[in-house]
Amino acid sequence: MVDLRFFEYDTVDVALSDRRARRLDSEAGRYLSVTPHPDPEIWSVTAREYVGTLVVDDMRILIRPKIRPENLFLLLEVGLPEQAWRKEDFDYEINPDLLLSLVSFYARTLETTLARGLYRSYRNRNEDLKAIRGRIDFGRQLSRARLPMPVACRYGEFTSDVLENRGLRAAIRLSLRVAGVPPSDRRRLMRELVAMEEVSDTPVSGDDLQRIHYTRLNDHYRPALGLARLLLDNLTLVDRRGGTTAASFMVNMNDLFERFVTERLRHALHGRLTVEDQTDDYLDIEKAVRIRPDLRFHHPGSGSVTYVGDIKYKLTSDAVARSADYYQLLAYTTALDLPEGVLIYCQTDGGKPAGKITVRHAGKRLHVRPVNLSGSPAEVAREIEVLATWIADRSEHVRPRTPFWLARPA
Repeated sequence: MVDLRFFEYDTVDVALSDRRARRLDSEAGRYLSVTPHPDPEIWSVTAREYVGTLVVDDMRILIRPKIRPENLFLLLEVGLPEQAWRKEDFDYEINPDLLLSLVSFYARTLETTLARGLYRSYRNRNEDLKAIRGRIDFGRQLSRARLPMPVACRYGEFTSDVLENRGLRAAIRLSLRVAGVPPSDRRRLMRELVAMEEVSDTPVSGDDLQRIHYTRLNDHYRPALGLARLLLDNLTLVDRRGGTTAASFMVNMNDLFERFVTERLRHALHGRLTVEDQTDDYLDIEKAVRIRPDLRFHHPGSGSVTYVGDIKYKLTSDAVARSADYYQLLAYTTALDLPEGVLIYCQTDGGKPAGKITVRHAGKRLHVRPVNLSGSPAEVAREIEVLATWIADRSEHVRPRTPFWLARPA
């Protein structure tokens, strides 16, 4: 087994045969860049924006983030207290396999979540029954050529076999197939699997879990479902001859950072600004060119956008925003008729990015604001609060607030 270990965006020179290099490029081109080296027996392997564990044939690649391990777990799950991931954070510093640390994190979070009991809710059922239950579905019943039995019924069933529990169960079954999970965590997962025996084993995707509507009744499920979604979206298992299973788990740090900043800003700006993420709009009058800003802000009760932002995970080496990112933000500010916008960058090392540029002949002000992930989780939280206050102030400065009774619907 060839074992490679390096950090995101780093390049390592590796002795690989042509066959192995081509195989790695074809199977892992989404996560790695494989290019020839001046030495014919050496290949340069460059990590992209993904971190985690990647298995290709007999090659195992471990890619670690450049941020602090505890802040990686902070990004993985918004809303859990810092002490909740301390053990996994410590384990990850010793063992660079992110997948095993995440499965342990999921097992412990799930145990705490289900200690309050399984969430139950009403689910609409349409069944043909010998006795009437709920309401008769006359449309289906009358389409049966006057057959009196069975009766087409429509009723609500109070059950634990709901999407929330099916998602947790699917992630449990996937986690139990991962090799190397500590016995204590495997026992935790098995106990919770038994407790969910009434829940059906139906295919569930991460996108399905994203559509869950949270209320006060299921809000305590949110952290566990967030971790389940990560596992369902990013964990790939491949069965091999000999009864072994190879597991690849790769997390896109761009997506992770974007989701983290969005949710934290939404929480910090609650009551001051409404935060919309990934909302479709158009660059042109003819609506032929679609745009999708990461962040749009408007005042509660008003449909008028007062500020726009875009989130980027990586700074350039000289700590100045990339030209393509400025062009993108300029398009957003122009299409939304705003005098300025902000690029939110992840800062892990190096100096602070440029604070503002003003576009020639257009007067658009394009700000760059960093979120430094090299500090403690408490320091990261303070940076988000400062950023939220800055956005709220700029929103007031750019476009005066309209009283809600005068605002027209969008």
